[in-house]
Amino acid sequence: MNSYGLTHFWQQGDFVTRFVALVLLVMSVVTWIVIAYKAIQFWRVRQNARSISTRFWHNKNFAEGVQSLGAPESNNLFRTLALEGLQSVEHHHSSQDDLHGVLSLSDWLNSCLRRALDNASAHLGAGLSVLASIGSTAPFVGLFGTVWGIYHALLSIGQSGQVGLDQVAGPVGEALIMTAFGLAVAIPAVLGYNALLRRQKSLMAQMGNFAHDLHAYFVTGSRMNRPFSEPVGQNARSEANGVEVRA
Repeated sequence: MNSYGLTHFWQQGDFVTRFVALVLLVMSVVTWIVIAYKAIQFWRVRQNARSISTRFWHNKNFAEGVQSLGAPESNNLFRTLALEGLQSVEHHHSSQDDLHGVLSLSDWLNSCLRRALDNASAHLGAGLSVLASIGSTAPFVGLFGTVWGIYHALLSIGQSGQVGLDQVAGPVGEALIMTAFGLAVAIPAVLGYNALLRRQKSLMAQMGNFAHDLHAYFVTGSRMNRPFSEPVGQNARSEANGVEVRA
């Protein structure tokens, strides 16, 4: 009686069959690594987003607000966005003779914040395309392994000259393992991609709201008690040097 199964399929498989199986295995490992890494990254960004409403806007000046978002090496995207807005306003005030000097402060700040948001979106979206690619190609890779396995099974049956249900069902059933393997790789990749994409959109919406608040803060100066250009320059230099300056 012939024994069929995954072990028998691996032992009887040729180079192509084993290569397809290894490719699917690598895809599966990469999928779970990307999902775990992005889940941790998004969790950290979400924690940083909570600090905006609880810490940033409750400080006495902008420099203290930036410092409340963590150290420069913390890679806080909200901190980067705040500093981008600060630097763009300083640059606009100090470069009135440049080409962009014809733009209003609001337009220039809006352009810089939009560029910072695009960079943040690209940073958060890094790796999601890998999940999308694996989710869309893994079933076809598995199907290719199945077709190749059935082809060789039929060749073996033809060479043996014996045609029976057991001679056909066993090898074909083994070949279908590759299709199942491909689906097992693709399903987590697709589900992970959709979940992470939804989380990315939520985080980008929060960053967009923060950018809108920064735009209003810098343009209207509603939270400032004195002319904008002087304290902003002082706060920027002090914050960059890690020195706390109180307004």
